Amino acid sequence: MSNVRDILKTKGSAIFSVTLQTTVNDAIKLMAEKNIGALLVIEGDTIAGIFSERDFARHSARRDLRLDGTLVKDVMTSRILFVSPSQTTEECMSLMTTKRIRHLPVIENDQLVGLISIGDVVIKIIEDQKFSIIQLERYVTGEA
Repeated sequence: MSNVRDILKTKGSAIFSVTLQTTVNDAIKLMAEKNIGALLVIEGDTIAGIFSERDFARHSARRDLRLDGTLVKDVMTSRILFVSPSQTTEECMSLMTTKRIRHLPVIENDQLVGLISIGDVVIKIIEDQKFSIIQLERYVTGEA
């Protein structure tokens, strides 16, 4: 059974972030440049929130949302759930599905060590299932 640490080994631990004072326009540009769906919002050494494509979509429906004039802090999600590197992919999938979220910061020893997405979790679960199938086929055919 894979865990978050396994995902980070494959994906890497690059974390992209913005500050509370970053404009929505600059945040969207960074997300497009890095081909990512979310940015952590950092205040000093603290995670203040997360800004995602979903936050942008929900708030852009408001007529008064101006990309250059609106700050990330005004549209970000501030209630963040975290996971540890030892948590299993199944636990992450359950948490993400139940809470209807797509991104989870990874904290180890009070330090931010990564950010995983629902896509990262799904890819790892599929890899694990393929490996299990291959092992079962080898066992059944006597190739083990």
